[in-house]
Amino acid sequence: MAKKTVKDLELKDKKVLVRVDFNVPLKDGVITDDNRIVAALPTIEYIVEQGGKAILFSHLGRVKTEEDKEGKSLAPVAARLGELLGKEVTFVPETRGEVLETAIANMKDGDVLVFENTRFEDIDGKKESGNDAELGKYWASLGDVFVNDAFGTAHRAHASNVGIASNLETAAGFLMEKEIEFIGGAVDAPKRPFVAILGGAKVSDKIGVIENLIDKADKILIGGGMSYTFMTAQGKEVGLSLVEKDKVELAKELLEKAGDKLVLPVDFGVTKEFADIPATYVAEIPADQESLDIGPKTIELYTELLQGAKTVVWNGPMGVFEMSNYAKGTIGVCEAIANLEDATTIIGGGDSAAAAIQLGYADKFSHISTGGGASLEYLEGKKLPGVEAISEK
Repeated sequence: MAKKTVKDLELKDKKVLVRVDFNVPLKDGVITDDNRIVAALPTIEYIVEQGGKAILFSHLGRVKTEEDKEGKSLAPVAARLGELLGKEVTFVPETRGEVLETAIANMKDGDVLVFENTRFEDIDGKKESGNDAELGKYWASLGDVFVNDAFGTAHRAHASNVGIASNLETAAGFLMEKEIEFIGGAVDAPKRPFVAILGGAKVSDKIGVIENLIDKADKILIGGGMSYTFMTAQGKEVGLSLVEKDKVELAKELLEKAGDKLVLPVDFGVTKEFADIPATYVAEIPADQESLDIGPKTIELYTELLQGAKTVVWNGPMGVFEMSNYAKGTIGVCEAIANLEDATTIIGGGDSAAAAIQLGYADKFSHISTGGGASLEYLEGKKLPGVEAISEK
């Protein structure tokens, strides 16, 4: 990649600002999933080993009012990070000011400090999420170099990524580097055959991805709620299934443009009520029922079409996988991708990443993206502000 990485920086004796993605789920002050903290460890450990002072910061949730701050402090995250690193991590409950500046000045080489949720700066106007120039400059003044390892926010221009980067030499952390390498590589120069599998509820969420991949992928396999909008465009009966009526004409255009590249399900798990009860599998959806999953013949077809693929990108579940009776399609596709040999397999964040992790297949994929929205925009071929702001080699 043409961007600087953390390995291109001289880190010894340096104050290293690190934008991480510690936007983790918290319940009653307890972290319920620490995957994002774990994902940042290689970059943090490398900085510590090289004798840098690691100054970490992240957003956590949305913060617009004083009340929103409740339960959004990074204190529990700093505590968990300390456990994972096996060393003391200093937490500063401030986003600016003398207390923070003194704590940074007192750091020794190899020390780790976490400061408070960057979005606390959004209470008096959107200083963080609006990329306030003064705030970006102030944060940049706290360090000597900047490492951006938060791909999850790369599709947004915030003070804590683009703002700092416009004032300081900036490099990608290992996680960011991996995201650029895998997702960027899949979009720009995939090994062929290249198969994309797109699911999830809405066509509208994936229009840009489909349009971009029609010219790049060899096959696009469709599942989940979005398939019923395409089927409606073909004049097929979808019963009570989810349809975006205002996107039917667009679906028609995409079908015409894609030709036989775009593949739709051939059977369905249907039900008369939206509940976790056993599905009935049919080739045609009855008018008084709705489909909540793809069926076994579709799993078979998609498994067949995946054979021999050298690059696979998967974004979005095949059905309502949160209900065990309608998780079979997502599990089937997940297994088919996981069992491919000699293929680069990428999950583009979001629900499909959650499904793969939940089903125990995380280690079988080449890469699981940490950024749902960012990976979608990358797959659309968009330039991400957080990536663009990283210094060139």
